Amino acid sequence: MADSQFDLIVIGGGPGGYVAAIRAAQLGLKTAVVEREHLGGICLNWGCIPTKALLRTSDIYHLFQRAEEFGLKADNVRFDIEAIVKRSRKVAGRLSGGVGHLLKKNKVTVIDGEAKLEKGSKAPKVAVKGKDGKNATYEAKHVILATGARARTIPAAGLEPDGKTIWTYKEAMVPDALPKSILVIGSGAIGMEFASFYSTLGSKVTVVEMVDRILPAEDEEISQFAKKAFEKQGLKIITEAQVEKLETAKSGAKATIKVDGKSEVIEVEKVILAIGITGNVENLGLEALGAKIERGHIVTDGYGATGVSGLYAIGDVTGAPWLAHKASHEGVICVEKIAGQDVHPMDKSNIPGCTYCHPQIASVGLTEAKAKEAGHEVRVGRFPFVGNGKAIALGEDQGLIKTVFDKKTGELLGAHMIGAEVTELIQGYVVARQLETTEAELMHTVFAHPTLSEMMHESVLDAYGRALHY
Repeated sequence: MADSQFDLIVIGGGPGGYVAAIRAAQLGLKTAVVEREHLGGICLNWGCIPTKALLRTSDIYHLFQRAEEFGLKADNVRFDIEAIVKRSRKVAGRLSGGVGHLLKKNKVTVIDGEAKLEKGSKAPKVAVKGKDGKNATYEAKHVILATGARARTIPAAGLEPDGKTIWTYKEAMVPDALPKSILVIGSGAIGMEFASFYSTLGSKVTVVEMVDRILPAEDEEISQFAKKAFEKQGLKIITEAQVEKLETAKSGAKATIKVDGKSEVIEVEKVILAIGITGNVENLGLEALGAKIERGHIVTDGYGATGVSGLYAIGDVTGAPWLAHKASHEGVICVEKIAGQDVHPMDKSNIPGCTYCHPQIASVGLTEAKAKEAGHEVRVGRFPFVGNGKAIALGEDQGLIKTVFDKKTGELLGAHMIGAEVTELIQGYVVARQLETTEAELMHTVFAHPTLSEMMHESVLDAYGRALHY
């Protein structure tokens, strides 16, 4: 059958999969996407986008609480949790539908169903169990796995969602009512975004983290700044702690937490598990094909190749960093390599990370500690939001921008930010790293005034003892 033969089949329609499919179609490859649930994947439907819609609401609510600072009167401001969730779901639905339109526009065939790989002559065959109950087998010269990942659980300790009292990100996005108290287990980006959202709306939030600081992937200075900011907002943060046991009851949950060798019990209405994610590698037939899997993720090279003829993998299923933009870029690199184009392999050090809590956090490249561990002699620049006119005018004068340079070469090794709109500002440093810019080019770049971006310039200047405004 003509419709069962393709140049490329992508399994998974998330940010990695649908972007890979569109780029393949642009390059003239006859392409299909197999999706078992919903186009757009976790990101558009249950992750990046709907959470940002929720956080936008909490940001506005936070501003209402400060109305008098701006000369405004906003008495008796209330919220409707049902309406908040409804807006978030509407935003997700709009974008998911948009993905379908893009695939149709680019003449990509969408196959609704669950895929499994079987041995083929050149590349694995793709057997699909359709949503309509019908089965079909498809063949392609190349197959890309973009099956994503799911929330990690630890059943032995009771750290397993029940959908009612113990939540993953999915349940946390659609609450029926605002919980009076919440325990967030894990302080990475997902954990802190939900902690920020619920705390702003009035829940009593406790965050538990195993290591010695929250947001452990960030620069230590940024983590310390964030901890102080969150505690000032009313969050309770417990680090170097381990949840030994989690039990549920009619009234909520009871967590036994070990801190400094002692155990204490915390009772809350709801628990959010944010202890990492693991790749969706099961039931795909990977073991029979000989694909290598380590710690729940598929092992690939810089171009997505798995080592199995004609089989590639991209996105969350291949491991950290678990970011939509990383998945999309991997998809483009993988497809362009398949098409015979001259492309560079993925450089993960140039992938920015963003956390959309309040205050926002963003970073790219090496932290100061990692730079030193790698053998660099460094120059470090810092500039606080309190020294920036635009930040003060916005009423957002609490934050920090930090830059790390190689002392000998002037290479921008890393940039780390906390404060208003830093998730937008970080891209300036990402472009600088991609272009292999040194401190000299950044110093001689003109930044518009008054803008928050001026702090980026000042941080660079500070690394060389030349800061002008602080």
